[in-house]
Amino acid sequence: MTINPYLVEGRNTVVVSRQKPLCQVPQIGIGNKPIDGGHYLFTTDEKQAFIAQEPRSEKWFRRWLGSDEFINGYERWCLWLGDCPPAELRLMPEALKRVQAVKQTRLASVSPPTRKLAETPTRFHVENMPKSSYLIVPEVSSERRRYIPIGYEGPETLSSNLVKIVPNASLFHFGVLTSEMHMTWVRYVCGRLKSDYRYSKDIVYNNFPWPPSPTEKQVKDVEVAAQKVLDVRASFVGSSLADLYDPLTMPPALVKAHQDLDRAVDQCYRKQAFANETRRIEYLFELYEQYTAPLIGAGLASNRRKRKQSTENPTNPQKP
Repeated sequence: MTINPYLVEGRNTVVVSRQKPLCQVPQIGIGNKPIDGGHYLFTTDEKQAFIAQEPRSEKWFRRWLGSDEFINGYERWCLWLGDCPPAELRLMPEALKRVQAVKQTRLASVSPPTRKLAETPTRFHVENMPKSSYLIVPEVSSERRRYIPIGYEGPETLSSNLVKIVPNASLFHFGVLTSEMHMTWVRYVCGRLKSDYRYSKDIVYNNFPWPPSPTEKQVKDVEVAAQKVLDVRASFVGSSLADLYDPLTMPPALVKAHQDLDRAVDQCYRKQAFANETRRIEYLFELYEQYTAPLIGAGLASNRRKRKQSTENPTNPQKP
C-alpha cells in the first residue's frame, strides 16, 4: 500500500501550483488591492461624517468587503475616485486631501513599484471590478465550519484582496464550490493560517477536479439545490454567514439544504455514494491523476524535444 504526502492511499501524488484551472471553469482572482494607507477606507460612521463635510463625495462611495466583513456581516466603505473626472474631483477639497495622503504614503514606501504608484494616486495597485455579479470566496475561514461560506455579490460592491472572486460563476459553479466534495479537497490540500483554512487560487481552486461530464439533468439538479441554499440563507434576515455556518447555530433548514446539495453534486461524480471522507478524497486524487496525466506526458515530451534540440543545435559549440 502506498500513502501519498496528504496521508491518502494512492500514488505518490503532489498537488503543484497551477496558474490556470485544471478544468474548464471560470478563472478565480484576488479582489482589489488599494495600497492606500487606509485613507480610502471608512466605517459607516466615518463615511457619514465625511459626507457631511463633503456632500459631493456620496456617489463615489462603494461598499467594501474582505473576508471578515463578508462572513460577519458588517459594513465598510471605499471612496473609489478612480473613475471620478478631474474637474469634479477638484470641487471636493476633502477628497483631494485623501488623494494627497495616499500619494505621500506611496512615496514614503521603500518599494520602488509602490513609489511608482504615487503617479496615479486615485487608482489601486490591483483593480478587479467585475461588471456583473460574482462569487466571493473568503481567503481565511474557520476550520470549525463544515462549509466555507461562499456567496454572490453585485458589481456595485468592491471586494478587497483578502477574498478571492470568481466572475461569471453560474449556480452550478456555486453549488460545487460549496459542496462536501469541494470542502473535502480544501481540508486536504489547503494551506492553513493557524488552524483556519487559507484558500488559495493556484493550489486549491486551480487544481480542484470538477465533475468529468455531468449530464444536463445533473447540472440542473445542482443548480436547483444551490438556489435552495441561497434562499434558505436569505430567509434568516439579520443573521450573518458567521451565524448561519457556526456548527452550534446552523439552522436545520440550512443543514438540510446543504445535504441535498451534497447529494446532487456527488451524483455528478458517480452514482455510488461515498462511504466516508477517506473514500471521497481517494476518489478526488484518482480523478486529479487522470486529469493531470496528459499534461505531465505533454510536459515530458516537450522537455525531451528541448533537450534534443539543445544537443543538435548547441548554443556554444566546442571548436575541434
